[in-house]
Amino acid sequence: MPALAPIDAFTGMPAARFGLYLHFPYCLAKCPYCDFAVSVSRQVPEERYARAVLAELEARLAAMPELRTRPLESIFLGGGTPSLWHPRWVAHVLEGISARMAVAPGAEVSLEANPERADSERFAGYQSAGVNRLSLGVQSFQPETLKALGREHDARGAEEAFRAARRAGFESVSMDFIYGVHGQTREQVEADARQAVALGPEHLSTYALTLEREVLAEDTPLAKRLVRGEVSLPPDEEVVAMSATLCEVYEAHGLRRYEISNHAREGYSSRHNALYWTGGEYLALGVGATGMLHTPSPHRYVNLRSAEAYLRAVEQGTLPEASREALTPEELFAERLAMGLRLRSGVDWEGVCAAYGQDPEPRRAEIARMVQHGLAMLRGERLILTDAGADLHSAISARLI
Repeated sequence: MPALAPIDAFTGMPAARFGLYLHFPYCLAKCPYCDFAVSVSRQVPEERYARAVLAELEARLAAMPELRTRPLESIFLGGGTPSLWHPRWVAHVLEGISARMAVAPGAEVSLEANPERADSERFAGYQSAGVNRLSLGVQSFQPETLKALGREHDARGAEEAFRAARRAGFESVSMDFIYGVHGQTREQVEADARQAVALGPEHLSTYALTLEREVLAEDTPLAKRLVRGEVSLPPDEEVVAMSATLCEVYEAHGLRRYEISNHAREGYSSRHNALYWTGGEYLALGVGATGMLHTPSPHRYVNLRSAEAYLRAVEQGTLPEASREALTPEELFAERLAMGLRLRSGVDWEGVCAAYGQDPEPRRAEIARMVQHGLAMLRGERLILTDAGADLHSAISARLI
């Protein structure tokens, strides 16, 4: 069982309070729905990139030396395709982070991996480097859905990746899935869910592919095809039914829904992702990475999205930021409330109002209407969205903010 994480006061959610996100931008191909900072390359500059992110970390700590002694409770290597990075360079980076910062005992250290680059030896190398949680980008087991998403692996490869993770000794394995894909049926979604739970993962993340939700940004190739009418997504009511189906399958196999798109066995919720949902602080390193800190005052920064521009900036001794913005109490409130409502434990909405200087009174009538119509419930001090409310999360959040 993973080490216990601090409990967020407003949501009751186990969550890291200070973490580090490291973005590895390189991929062998770019998926048509992806809007992340990605660089397609067959020759990945593994050593150069490892040294660059540590140089960026050193520069950030020179500007904020007080962060050196603040324990990191989570580290997340995302991408892109971090499993293209040889384990020796992952080890080099994690050792470099530990040499420069305090890392809490039992910190959650996650790495995203694609089934195309999965073998027990490579995974064992990541574990030896200090990674203790592996997240596999499966997306689907169905050949039609994988083709629609531009994925190169098949169901057999995805299952073998999971088994390779187990052979390497990983006791915490997550898998990512997408539903609501063009051409996808509810039966295929259910088949994916049943095949996933049969493997026995500790965690499943399952996201809806719609322009209004998390996965599909407006300027991706797939989004442009949708606008041109070349493909169409399933209707909203079918997507809602797909969500209900997979939730039913997951929960019947011990994977509890703890966030709108995430299910986990007891004790295996993602502490790093919960950091985002509960207003924690996080350093971010690498191409296109976004960080949020309260030191010296609340602010968010975004790094350059071009890999070459990022590398040049770091190697010239400058911070590789594309932008930096101060965060007002109103912005922090809006983010804190909306993110808290994603959690199945809900959020102490009056406590969040008080923390950021917002008046709760104008919101009481709206909350009462939501409860009356079965979209939310009040449990003690927490406002909790029902399953029906969760499907309308964005609209509900907008009305309360």
